[in-house]
Amino acid sequence: MTKRYIVRLTEVERRQLQELVGKGKAPAYKIKHAHILLKADADGPAWSAERSAEAFGCHRNTVFNVRQRFVEQGLEAALERKRRATPGRQPVCDGEAEAKLIALRCGAPPKGRAKWTLRLLVDKAVELDIVPAICYETVRQVLKKMN
Repeated sequence: MTKRYIVRLTEVERRQLQELVGKGKAPAYKIKHAHILLKADADGPAWSAERSAEAFGCHRNTVFNVRQRFVEQGLEAALERKRRATPGRQPVCDGEAEAKLIALRCGAPPKGRAKWTLRLLVDKAVELDIVPAICYETVRQVLKKMN
């Protein structure tokens, strides 16, 4: 038997959600989640997940997840997106690699060059095994943080 999450809004929560929806000055996902909660209220319309998903143009799992977060964690958690436990992609440069890049940049440029360019730094960083591969834009961002 599947676990069911029944949404029961207080007057304060209902007023807060109606205000959020009425203003329309919030991110679209937040307004959508507010609509879902208003329509899922057991003391109000009590729409099914399928009906809410069809009405608001989302997957029914979204409706289930919003309801679950509301019941387990409260209103604020239900309105926000679920946070990832880990970042989507690991950063290319950790602190040690950043320090080595900055030290490389502060050193003398290669022979025949007056100064370091981003592309020269990329080539040298890969050659010295500071990082396995890196984009010149990442090098630019690391050096920008230095200032």
